[in-house]
Amino acid sequence: MNTIYDIQQFLKRFGTFIYIGDRVADLEMMEEELKELHQSQLIETKEFQTALMLLRHQIRLEREKRQ
Repeated sequence: MNTIYDIQQFLKRFGTFIYIGDRVADLEMMEEELKELHQSQLIETKEFQTALMLLRHQIRLEREKRQ
């Protein structure tokens, strides 16, 4: 996974479609979904860590952009 789009496509494999309308809220919801998938042992730790790193980076960028 290299982009947020990749994470969205990954989540779609599990039937998860996220669109709240607020970019930061969308990213935070994706993070929560990934945490649940990882806790349920449906995804590998490596996939989880990579996606989490990308999401947190993008959340930080979006918040900086708003200020």
